[in-house]
Amino acid sequence: MKNFIKRFYIGIIFVFLYAPIVTLIALSFNSSKTRAKWGGFTFKWYASLLQDEIILQALWNTLIIAFLSSLIATVIGTAACVAMQSMSRKMRALFMGITNIPMLNADIVTGISLMLLYISLGVRFGFSTILLSHITFNIPYVILSVMPRMKQLNPHTYEAALDLGASHVYAFFKVVFPDILPGVLTGFLMAFTMSLDDFIITHFTKGAGIDTLSTKIYTEVKKGIKPEMYALSTIIFIAVICLLLIINIFGKKSAQKDMRQDN
Repeated sequence: MKNFIKRFYIGIIFVFLYAPIVTLIALSFNSSKTRAKWGGFTFKWYASLLQDEIILQALWNTLIIAFLSSLIATVIGTAACVAMQSMSRKMRALFMGITNIPMLNADIVTGISLMLLYISLGVRFGFSTILLSHITFNIPYVILSVMPRMKQLNPHTYEAALDLGASHVYAFFKVVFPDILPGVLTGFLMAFTMSLDDFIITHFTKGAGIDTLSTKIYTEVKKGIKPEMYALSTIIFIAVICLLLIINIFGKKSAQKDMRQDN
């Protein structure tokens, strides 16, 4: 009886979490425009979505911003991890605490702060402000993914490479980088997912004339929900799920590799 109650309780939680998403996915295949009536299975809303140039432009903006911000944040975050690893324990703990603040901070506070910063500097809102904002909030996630790998490194291998005549850059890419690569890839994918999914910070820093998928969906919903939005939301959900699966696979393989090395 006790096990049944536990399973029932967990089942109720999953129903509350995923029933709205399942409903949205089902409506994206409903040939009727009304949500109260099932008109048959169809792909026409997906076809209509692919013919909408405004939505496709928002999709392109979303993907290019997510890719560029993740790539730049990965480079900066990895370099920051290398620098912090060479610090003393107290200084490293201090800087790690500072980098964790943006993740704990509310998105609306970060968005408004960045908006006020751009206004005070006289920066024109547009693609560049969105990109800079996404780089800013992605860096802590990269550091969070790469730093544990840095702590597992044996510093003597890097020093040995230097003693054998390798330059600092060559020794890093031949000795250090292969060991932290799983963390770097995980950080990149995590940053890409966060950028792809962001709305609040983008909303405050995008300006007029440019939209990402999240801001475009918000604008369309205010006018009235169209079936194409169900199809778009379904695609976004599936894309995020795929990225999270990739992140988990990399994390699992990395953990298995560490266990084999320890044994």
